[in-house]
Amino acid sequence: QVHLVESGGGLVQPGGSLRVSCAASGSIVSVSRMGWYRQAPGKQREPVAVIFGGGLTNYADSVKGRFTISRDNAKNTIFLQMNSLKPEDTAVYYCNLFTGDYDYWGQGTQVTVSS
Repeated sequence: QVHLVESGGGLVQPGGSLRVSCAASGSIVSVSRMGWYRQAPGKQREPVAVIFGGGLTNYADSVKGRFTISRDNAKNTIFLQMNSLKPEDTAVYYCNLFTGDYDYWGQGTQVTVSS
């Protein structure tokens, strides 16, 4: 079993920055990719940024140039640095780990961008 715990969400003003973290623990045999997804009220969950085992990254068009995903392999932790935040970035942000066979999800952390 793999457990993912997100932290770092909160309230920030438009144009501000926030960093969220996701720590993975448990029986982590292999990791194909880890990433961040978000779900706003009334909308479907959508991918935000992913980082693959080899280090390649991919971003949603809506966050390119503003968000950066990174990882600390030694700590099985990934980060999402969010800059120039907009009200439309408001959502619950979920961490995901895909082993190649199974998907694991964190409980989510709320990010609210509002003045």
